[in-house]
Amino acid sequence: QVQLVESGGGLVQAGGSLRLSCSASGSMFSIAAMGWHRQAPGKQRELVAVISSGGNTNYAGFVKGRSTISRDNARNTVHLQMNSLKPDDTAVYYCMVVLVGSGAYWGQGTQVTVSS
Repeated sequence: QVQLVESGGGLVQAGGSLRLSCSASGSMFSIAAMGWHRQAPGKQRELVAVISSGGNTNYAGFVKGRSTISRDNARNTVHLQMNSLKPDDTAVYYCMVVLVGSGAYWGQGTQVTVSS
């Protein structure tokens, strides 16, 4: 079993910043990638950012230039620094871990609300 614990969500005004964190623990042989998705009410879950074990990153267009994903391999932790937040960024943000040969695991989600 893999456990993912997310933190850092909350309420922020437009233009503000938040830093999301996610720690993974449990039966993990090798992590291929860690990242974040989000799901707004009435919309499908979408990729926000992902980082591979080698440090390669990929961002969705709507956060590129406003967010930075980073990873602490020793602690199996991933962070997402989000700046210049907009009301459209309001969503539940889910941490994701992809294990080699095992697939993807998801956290419970953390709510991010951006007020105008």
